[in-house]
Amino acid sequence: MIDTLELTAIPPQDEALRAEVRAFLAEALDGLEPDERARSWMGHDAGFSRQLAERGWLGLTLPREYGGAERGHFARFVLSEELLGAGAPVSAHWIADRQSAPLILKLGTPQQKACYLPRICRAEAFFCIGMSEPGSGSDLASIRTRAEPTAQGWRLNGSKVWTTNAHRSHYMIALARTSGAPEDRHQGLSQLIVDLSLPGVSIRPIKDLAGDAHFSEVFFDNVELAPDALIGAEGAGWAQVNAELAFERSGPERLYSSIALLQCWLAHCRADGATDAADRALLGSILSQMAVLRAMSLAVAGKLAAGQSPAIEAALVKDLGTELEQDIPRLIADALGRRPDRPPPLPLLRTLAYLEQVGPTFSLRGGTREILRGIIARGLGLR
Repeated sequence: MIDTLELTAIPPQDEALRAEVRAFLAEALDGLEPDERARSWMGHDAGFSRQLAERGWLGLTLPREYGGAERGHFARFVLSEELLGAGAPVSAHWIADRQSAPLILKLGTPQQKACYLPRICRAEAFFCIGMSEPGSGSDLASIRTRAEPTAQGWRLNGSKVWTTNAHRSHYMIALARTSGAPEDRHQGLSQLIVDLSLPGVSIRPIKDLAGDAHFSEVFFDNVELAPDALIGAEGAGWAQVNAELAFERSGPERLYSSIALLQCWLAHCRADGATDAADRALLGSILSQMAVLRAMSLAVAGKLAAGQSPAIEAALVKDLGTELEQDIPRLIADALGRRPDRPPPLPLLRTLAYLEQVGPTFSLRGGTREILRGIIARGLGLR
């Protein structure tokens, strides 16, 4: 059953981080065009990730013994919010920092923690997540990728699709069947850390409508993995993945994918001082929704800080947040169309065009809208 989301405030010591991050970003991103800022957490820049690592801003919540800063979830919320609000290119380290590191910290062996966590904190190890498969999509329980035990460890065969940044990552945490058959659904699934440089791994980037190639197909052909590739318990992959997805769905990245467009449109409105009542009403509507969703996201961060696993609450925030992210380009396009006497500047048009092309993916990544609403319905006892 879903719990109540309580109003939550960021502690002053974590809020104090905001000014330092904002000052750094103002200099580091100076001159970055709004259509580039709109790519933000899909923007891949390993050098920028290393700059964050040098300041101790990767692995922010990890213990110091692994190179982390031992800060809490609220500090990470502040950092994420500033990075995304400024349109910083965070894609290189994002999955490793947000999902893979907490998973390894919680379930990894001492050897796995010592191997991967310090490198994540230094922006030297980038991870991708191998969940979706051809013919399975968001129905993770039906996956067919299989890891069979051998005398040397595991032999991996199968494929993954829509894998973000697989062609630029060093490792994948793959969900695979280690026992049983696809008909067994949640039983017999496990997670394994796959070195993507191993023989038998092949990766094919998928180009999207905007001309970018963030996603990939990944194929495993008799890939030999060491025994310590298994993370967590054999057969516990389904529960582990659901706990991991709470990290993926709960953060402010589900609110700010269209923020660069909103900022650009607002600058255009202010430039000629010709806003009308409809523009003001639209801005008020967007900001009021964003404020509520931000409060909900902060409440989920509070649950994570308390050691809870708010999978259902995170699904709710993600569903509502991506709906607003998809609405913003359409609403701003309509607002611009109402005023043909005020031609918008090219940077605004480029940003709008990009988000109109990629906006449909917002409700696919991290779990489709239909899957999330099924999770929410079960949490409310409606199915």
